[in-house]
Amino acid sequence: MTTAYDVPAAALIAKVAEKLKENDKVNPPEWAPYVKTGSHKELPPTDREWWYTRCAAVLRTVYTQGPIGVERLRSVYGGNKNMGSSPNHKVKGSGSIAREALQQLEAAGFVKTLKSGRSVSPQGQSFMDNAAYEVKKELVEKIPGLAKY
Repeated sequence: MTTAYDVPAAALIAKVAEKLKENDKVNPPEWAPYVKTGSHKELPPTDREWWYTRCAAVLRTVYTQGPIGVERLRSVYGGNKNMGSSPNHKVKGSGSIAREALQQLEAAGFVKTLKSGRSVSPQGQSFMDNAAYEVKKELVEKIPGLAKY
């Protein structure tokens, strides 16, 4: 069976983002078009559908690294802040974005809360594995040599 570990992350995240657009529980908050994704960024994202991509990436991160909490997700989505002539500093990403994404994924049934953080639910694992299977099928159509894997 194909899992999220078997396909490229970028292709899986794009496929899951497409599927999340169809879900009623996952919607961008009203502040999403104006917010930066962290203090290390200078501008908000240019992609209008960035919320679905971030939710898909958070779901994949919870799938691969879970149980995981908001604080560790902030570290995952952080980056280097430009300090001018001083050396760059590592800063964390937005906690509000990570928290809101996790809450929406939990409402959709893809993530469950544990005492030690959030983990992927059986429904979420099935959702991710089905998306990974579709991605693998598309990749095999493009590159027939991958069928043996």
